[in-house]
Amino acid sequence: MIILRSVLFNTLFYANLIIRMIVLTPIYFLMPRKAAYAIPKAWAKSSTWLMEKIVGTTFEVEGLENLPKGSFIFAPKHQSFWDTFALLPYLDDPVYILKRELMWIPLFGWYAGKQRMIPVDRSARGKVMFDVLKRTREELATGRQLIIYPEGTRRPPGAEPVYKYGIARMYRDLGIPVVAVAMHPGLFWPRRTFRKYPGHIKVRILPPIEPGLDPDVFFARLIEETEKASDQLLVETIAENPHLPIPPTAAQRLAEISKTKPVTAAV
Repeated sequence: MIILRSVLFNTLFYANLIIRMIVLTPIYFLMPRKAAYAIPKAWAKSSTWLMEKIVGTTFEVEGLENLPKGSFIFAPKHQSFWDTFALLPYLDDPVYILKRELMWIPLFGWYAGKQRMIPVDRSARGKVMFDVLKRTREELATGRQLIIYPEGTRRPPGAEPVYKYGIARMYRDLGIPVVAVAMHPGLFWPRRTFRKYPGHIKVRILPPIEPGLDPDVFFARLIEETEKASDQLLVETIAENPHLPIPPTAAQRLAEISKTKPVTAAV
């Protein structure tokens, strides 16, 4: 049943994306930019609804009260394609810094361009990065929220964290709060496989780290707080979803946690 439901979900997920993009394109591009964000946000909600109804995967978001008003950096753990869209409806006006190659994709690139996403050539240095920072400041000046994945790429649940120092530079240069987010959607929507698993995803939004800290101090705090919350959620999620296949990285991390002090659930 896992295979059948996964195939059905994957088919409907991408059909839902492509059909919505094609059918709603005229409306999307005639609407004002921020108002047009309702269309991708509605797609995100419909996608999580499909996953609930077909696969049996639900989710909840804890800590919404921790989201500041106005501009901030939203810094989630990144394990799955799920976490690139599922939280969009909870942010007012998010903006991504993304690979410039994504802007070349028909329809997707046009939609991203409409929302003034910020493309970057990851191999570039110097003036290109200065221009990216300039564009980012311009977007944040209008009250938008910048989404940055601190580890840069998807990591398996429980994998040793590999944070990129770039977020510390952005924190220093932009002077806005950073909101870390812990979650383990990779247990339900793993990378590099079509299989999806039923269960309940918990997303935990942590209190913001206010601007003004030394970048090194901020970076150490971000890692410590995010990984502590991630360990708590890993224990909780696997305990509450005992049917899930546990990837080797998660099993190893659970063994490491059990050898140190117990990780208790957050109240």
